[in-house]
Amino acid sequence: LRDKRVTILPKNGVTDFMQTIILEKQPTKEPFFVLDLGVVTSLYDKWTLTLPMVRTFYAVKCNPEPTLLEAMAAIGFNFDCASRAEIESVMALGVSPDRIIYANPCKAESHIKYAARVGVNVTTFDSKNELDKIRKWHPKCALLVRIKPPEDSEASSPLGSKYGALLEEVTPLLQAAQAANLSVIGVSFHIGSGATQYHPYRGAVAAAKTVFQVAARLGMPRMQVLDIGGGFTAGPQFDQATSILKEAIQTHFNNEPGLTVYGEPGRFFAQSAFTLAATIIGKRVRGDMREYWINDGIYGSFNCILNDHATVTCSALACKSNPGNPTCNGVKKYVSTVFGPTCDGLDTLLIGHLLPELEVDDWLVFPNMGAYGAACGSRFNGFDSSAIMTYLAFSN
Repeated sequence: LRDKRVTILPKNGVTDFMQTIILEKQPTKEPFFVLDLGVVTSLYDKWTLTLPMVRTFYAVKCNPEPTLLEAMAAIGFNFDCASRAEIESVMALGVSPDRIIYANPCKAESHIKYAARVGVNVTTFDSKNELDKIRKWHPKCALLVRIKPPEDSEASSPLGSKYGALLEEVTPLLQAAQAANLSVIGVSFHIGSGATQYHPYRGAVAAAKTVFQVAARLGMPRMQVLDIGGGFTAGPQFDQATSILKEAIQTHFNNEPGLTVYGEPGRFFAQSAFTLAATIIGKRVRGDMREYWINDGIYGSFNCILNDHATVTCSALACKSNPGNPTCNGVKKYVSTVFGPTCDGLDTLLIGHLLPELEVDDWLVFPNMGAYGAACGSRFNGFDSSAIMTYLAFSN
């Protein structure tokens, strides 16, 4: 992070830092993020203490903010990339190709050729057609066969309908790889992004063990990698998920010498590290109801509501209307609706949320905005979420 300013914060100091930014650096009243690198390092410690046997590949698609990737590269993260552009962005930071897995089971031929050229030599597949492309353009690539978990995890973004070979498809896939002289080094699965049920780890790990056994019966070189995918969420859910996961790995893979376990977490590291501030640009009063428009919305940083089924929350920073008490402690609150800036009625962020009386040019602050939000935004109606400034902090 050379040449970048990182502000050291006390615990829970993000709100004060945002007030400083608003008063000193935001005359244009544009939305901005604060990325708390202290949260990232704390979560990295949590991950490595809880899952010390798992090699961590951050899922770049979750949030490709360059300063986040740069910090992760320095900390020692590996990276899960799903496209040529993601590989390019990570390698531009000096990350060696052996720290990258091309974790997309269906890739364009031009992207496969690029991966071969730069030395990204591990990827996933779940179909015979993908094997044909890899044999043609990257035959030295090590492969992970992606399987579909047997059970549904009730994830916010399920993946099983799109990716993952069925168990009855595994034998012919491995035979095809064997006939093409391709190296299959292990098995990957993903129970879904934002999983809410964790017992599916048991069935997924058991199914992966079955694939290891099938490969052995076919006379293939012994598999060495179990890729448990992503979908982890920070907080108590993480402890629940990892308890079941570790038990399943111990049950099914305790007799696999030299096993390497990969993980592809995204939201676990990114979601709570980002806080968004947006300006109120419009207001309407209807009886006891308050309606506010802000300068970011569904087609920008709040795409997580559509793409990730996220539930957002916010608090007030009334820097203009109540500078003596900007957080509005003890102030009467009203049932409020918050809209985004576009002309689409779908661009509604909160309904029935309690907020104090606010005015145009006051601010709303949204925590936990780092996962599948701005990364999935667009330029609909001329609003460009990719142009939003990110300020760096490190909280104790």
